[in-house]
Amino acid sequence: MSKNTSSNAFRKVDVDQYNEDIFKDEETPQDASFPGVNESEVSNLLSKGNAGEALKLLLSSAPIGSKNQADKDAAFQLVFRVLTSVKQNQVEDIVKTLDNDHKDLLMKYIYRGFEDPKDNSSAQLLFWHEKVFDEADVGAIVRVLTDRKRV
Repeated sequence: MSKNTSSNAFRKVDVDQYNEDIFKDEETPQDASFPGVNESEVSNLLSKGNAGEALKLLLSSAPIGSKNQADKDAAFQLVFRVLTSVKQNQVEDIVKTLDNDHKDLLMKYIYRGFEDPKDNSSAQLLFWHEKVFDEADVGAIVRVLTDRKRV
């Protein structure tokens, strides 16, 4: 049998605030600037053979919360350039050095690359996808597909 309480505090909760039509996603402030990575810095790392360091640098400064599509496109182009410049025998070693957040972010960039395939890029992106999936499992895919923030 239920317990009778004299408290009616639960009736003061505004349940309409959780309605999907009113829901507001957590956003970054409008004046937040994303410095991004200098393209020459990435080129310098790639010329030295440090594609893993270039990828880490790009993933750590990714403009996830930015509303500026130009920043996101520029960051994607740099990440795509790094992904396509890595030899297949180096991919697994690079993915193993990434932490879980960077693996999820890399998976976002891989799926963005699938949206607009270029010459032979799908095969390279599928190879990256396979290696990231081996390390991060299905959770990375689920987190990418359910996250509202786009790259």
